[in-house]
Amino acid sequence: MTVTVNLYNEEQEKALIDFLDKMQFEYQSDVDTFNLTELQKQEILRRDNDFLTGKTTARDWNDIKRDLKSVYR
Repeated sequence: MTVTVNLYNEEQEKALIDFLDKMQFEYQSDVDTFNLTELQKQEILRRDNDFLTGKTTARDWNDIKRDLKSVYR
């Protein structure tokens, strides 16, 4: 079973997590933190720099979708 809860402040979040922990429910949050590896960070910086220096360009999302429709119907 899946339950979606929209929280509006940190107080509500803390109260809900405390309750779930107290009842020993297993739960999953969509705002889990994650860390990038150094290699991933370097790749992002390299791609940003390539874009800023004109080595690569950006495409409009509508153009990308149009191109994909010609391949996947």
